[in-house]
Formats: sequence, structure tokens, C-alpha cells
Amino acid sequence: MKEKEHNSMWKVPLFELNYDEREREAVTDVLASGWITMGECTQAFERGFMEFLGEGALATAVSSGTAALHMAMLALGIGPGDEVIVPALTFIADVNVVNMAGAVPVTADCASFNDWNIDPTDVERKITPRTKAVLIVHYAGYPCDMGALGAMCRERGLYLIEDCAHSPGATYRGQSCGTFGDVACFSFFTNKNLSVGEGGMFVTRDEGLHQKGRYLRSHGMSTLTLDRHRGSAVSYDVLRPGLNYRIDEMRAALGTVQLGKLEAANKERRRMTERYHGALSSIRGISIPFLDHDDSLPSYHIYPVLLNEGIDRLAVIESLKQRHIQSSIHYPSFKEFTAYREDLSRYATPIADEISRRELTLPLYPTMGFDAVDLVANALEDAL
Repeated sequence: MKEKEHNSMWKVPLFELNYDEREREAVTDVLASGWITMGECTQAFERGFMEFLGEGALATAVSSGTAALHMAMLALGIGPGDEVIVPALTFIADVNVVNMAGAVPVTADCASFNDWNIDPTDVERKITPRTKAVLIVHYAGYPCDMGALGAMCRERGLYLIEDCAHSPGATYRGQSCGTFGDVACFSFFTNKNLSVGEGGMFVTRDEGLHQKGRYLRSHGMSTLTLDRHRGSAVSYDVLRPGLNYRIDEMRAALGTVQLGKLEAANKERRRMTERYHGALSSIRGISIPFLDHDDSLPSYHIYPVLLNEGIDRLAVIESLKQRHIQSSIHYPSFKEFTAYREDLSRYATPIADEISRRELTLPLYPTMGFDAVDLVANALEDAL
């Protein structure tokens, strides 16, 4: 497949698609149908995803995880004058959507150097009369402390938004990530556990928010293009302002196939993670987060390590590259970005700042195999 050809320079790429003939056939079937915009495949994907999550989840498939996050801001009425608390260690989309809604992002620190998820104690410290929501991320697929965060938001009357880009299939105390918050947002970007290239899901258990999401996804229209194509509707009304955040049938069809593979793929990610733990346990110069998660089942989205102070991260990355092993950084600090340096530097997040300076992401994907894990571990030991 093309994706593998693009990775030909890497003996071990950061990520590799878990695709086979089932994905190819799914897309071919859509093309043969003659209907490629949002339709029956999208509806099937949504039904499957709702069944997968359980707990009364209602799902709306959209064009990206960022689209789902933006819809969450709009559906919850977050706007000028509001503050939203977000993790200091996450992808920039979480801050961007708050900013684009006209609200103010307020960053909260990581819990510790062992638990890189948002710290409920620091969240509580940063709540003000203007705080309207808390947006959390299950970093690397390891669930946050949803007991503490959920109770805090209920007591304070705050909306809770879950960014589940890393965590499809993860559970906290037996309950699926994505079913705790008022809204949850999933990403199906190329490197995610469930990959369709570009795509996402807006999830809620509230019928009113679900209906808002449906309108926001497709221009606020009362009927779908599919309804008019079938002849079940002639025209449409616009019931509220909306956007075009629709997914297409090809990606929805891919999503259904990928959803069927997700549980087995996450189990393979777990096996690779455990192999890494063993292979890296005796290597000096790094520490490994999230070793204790007795109350949760992670989705093992990425494999992050923390380099010891004083180690030149760029030199390590270059050394791995010379061995044809790809690595990455999850994530640079917002305080390094021109757009946010001035605004977000005033929030104290010392643990997240330090992690951003020293984090290194190693390859992880379900088809990786133990030999590749061992190759990465040996190369990292040499690099250090």
C-alpha cells in the first residue's frame, strides 16, 4: 500500500497502518455504489461506535477530531467571557478550538512525572468564576482520574469534555472512555488506533446535545442530502446555524472495518508495550510513565519515555534516524508557539513544561512485532 511505500526509509516507522484487503474492499464497495457523500455507511459506522462504547452513547461521525472539539464548544455554548481548563501537555487542537470559540484556554499541569494526565488538584486551583468547562485528554491512551474530575465538575457546575483522540477502547473502572463527559471527541487521523485518514466522532449521552451536534455537522439543515437523493424529502429547513463537518462514505466504511479490528489491535499494542517495558527496564538515562494503572485498561496509543536531564534529545532522535528508526515528540509546550507564548506563559505548569523538554516517543503499532521492539530498544540504548 502507498502508506508503506512512504515509510520505506524506515526499518521501524513511528506508525504503520493496520490495513488489509478488508479496507480495500470497503472503499471499492462505496465507489461501486455511486454514493460517496455522507449516507448509509456513515450511519452504520455511528451505530457500531455507539454499540462499542455502550453506556447510552450517542455518536455523530464528523470530518476530524478537531471538528468534534469545535462542535463541543459550540454545542455547550462556550464563548467570549468563558474560560476552559485544558491540559498543558496535549496537541494544539485543544487550545485552538477554545480560542476559536472566543473563550480563554487555561492550562493545568500534569499529575506527576509518572502520571502525565491532567492533575485534578491543579484543575481545582485554576477554577475561577469564569470557568465554564474542563477539557481533559487521556494521554497516550491512559485514562485520567475520571472519578475525581467527574465529581469536581458536577460539584462546580462545569461541563466536562473528553478528548479521546488517544483512547478508543480504553476503560476506566470498567466504563468506556468517552462516556464520562458531557461531550467526548474522538479522532480517526492516520496514526490513531482507529485510522481512516481524517475523521472523528462527536459523542454525548444527552439527547439535546446530540441533536445540536447533528445540526452543527451539516449546516443546521432539517434533512440530509441522502434523504433528498432517496426522494424522501424535497427541500429542507435550516433550524440553527451550522457548519460542514461531514465525514464521507469512504472513510466511514474504513471506520467500520477498523472498529471491528480495534479490540485485537489494542491487545497487540499492549503486548508490544509490555515487551518495551522489559527491554527498556535496564537502560539508564530514561524513565517510563504510566507503569501503574490498576483501575483502568489503556488503549496504548503511543509509547512515550522521559529522557534524563542533560540528555540531548535531538541527538538521540538523530541517532535513531541513522539506524532508520523513526521517533517523535508528544508534545512541544504551547509556551514555545508564537501564537500562545504570551498568553499561556502566565500559567504555572512546571511538570508539563519539563516533560515537553524531555519526552521522546518511540514506535508503536499493532503489527510491529517483538523483533522491531527489540531493535528500537537496542538502538535507544546505543543512542544514550
